[in-house]
Amino acid sequence: MREILFATGNEAKVKRFRDKLLERNVRLLTLKDIDMELDVLEDGSNAIQNALIKARAYHKVTGMITLAMDDTLFLEQVPSDMQPGMYVRRVQGRRLSDDEMISYYSNLAKKYGQNGRITARWIYGMALINQGKEFTYTWSKDDFYLVDKPSSIVNPGYPLNSISVNKKLNKYFTDLTEEDKVLCEEDESDVVQFIVDHLS
Repeated sequence: MREILFATGNEAKVKRFRDKLLERNVRLLTLKDIDMELDVLEDGSNAIQNALIKARAYHKVTGMITLAMDDTLFLEQVPSDMQPGMYVRRVQGRRLSDDEMISYYSNLAKKYGQNGRITARWIYGMALINQGKEFTYTWSKDDFYLVDKPSSIVNPGYPLNSISVNKKLNKYFTDLTEEDKVLCEEDESDVVQFIVDHLS
């Protein structure tokens, strides 16, 4: 069983890839598993650069195969100076809590959306460092709606799910049943393959 350090404190991100990688004989280790937390300044200009910054920092200290990812959020109809981009959780220099994120983005949907909703899209960047060699990958997900009225359910680590609505099913992400998730699950086998391909 090969092991990779996933340089994130977000358990939801780890959960997203853990099972698929276990099927490929790869175990993801978290920062909790190795009892480490570095203060890393993520000052890149895009998701790939920030993922590389995190991966380099942890690889340098641990020497382990290290994986990191970052994401950017694009909102249609929202002015360019209000686009979250990479700073989804950091607004005006301050890190928002889950509740603050829900409030801030639901207000954007109310202000700039049509009928209280705006079309949104996540774009991801991933970096993997193995024995000093760096590899990167980027991908995006299907469009969805950000809306001005939150669901009563909050997913820790993914607070925007409370104001995100799946276009196909017209349901909050937080309200999707297991059957719904299968129906609208996006295939990220390409991401898993990218990771596996760069372990040898």
